[in-house]
Parts: sequence; structure tokens; C-alpha cells
Amino acid sequence: MERREFVQKCGIGCLGVIASGLLLEGCAGTRYISGNIEGSYLSLPEAAYLKEDNSYLKHVVVQNEALQYPIVVFRFNSNEYKALLMKCTHQGTELQVFGDRLQCPAHGSEFTSRGNVQNGPADQTLRSFQVIKELETLKIDLS
Repeated sequence: MERREFVQKCGIGCLGVIASGLLLEGCAGTRYISGNIEGSYLSLPEAAYLKEDNSYLKHVVVQNEALQYPIVVFRFNSNEYKALLMKCTHQGTELQVFGDRLQCPAHGSEFTSRGNVQNGPADQTLRSFQVIKELETLKIDLS
């Protein structure tokens, strides 16, 4: 093996390891929790955002068997949250969360953490829900 070929193969291998680490880190950053539905509200504890090192996650995905699609709740600061239905506005595919954006695995549409279309083919914002903070609980208004 020549030096140039060796350097190329090592470089590609290193890039692969770095990319894998970033992908795994993105997956590890998503926490899935079960929310309780009480009347027209989906409730979750604010502590769901707390990590072991006392820092906060940027988002959690809330599921409940009564919901057809999960809801992602982004945390911008201690008083500002945004709840978005994880349903693509293009053809209804369930979205995936990658850091501060949502992506449709079917056709590649991307949405911001505020629900705005970043890349098509989707052309409508995501359905959002009001989030009310009461003491240590977040209530998502499903009505």
C-alpha cells in the first residue's frame, strides 16, 4: 500500500468515526416520555428535561396511546416552551427529531424548533399547541 492510499483510507475512516459519534449523540439527546391526558391537557413533569449533570435537554418527545402522533416539546428557557405535533404537513408521515429541527423521513421536509418550514416539499407550518407551566408541571393544551 502506498503512502497516499494509506493516508486516504485513514482519513475516510476517521471521518466515519466522527460522523458516527455525532449521529449517536443526536439520538442519545432525545428523551421519550409518557404523558398523562387529563381533560384536554397532556401533562408532563418539567423535570423530564433535567439531565444527570443538572443541565437541561433542549426537547422531549411526549407519547400517549390516545394520540395518533407524538408531540415534541422544545425548551428555549425556563419559561418558554413550544409543543409541535410530529406529523409532516406534506403527506402526514411521522417526523424525527434531530437536535433543533424535525425531519420527514419520507420526502426530506425539514422544520425548525418553532414549527416553521425550513426545506420542502412541505409548505405549511407544523401544528402547535399552547404550553402552560403550572408549578413543576407542563400542560399542553390539545384543544
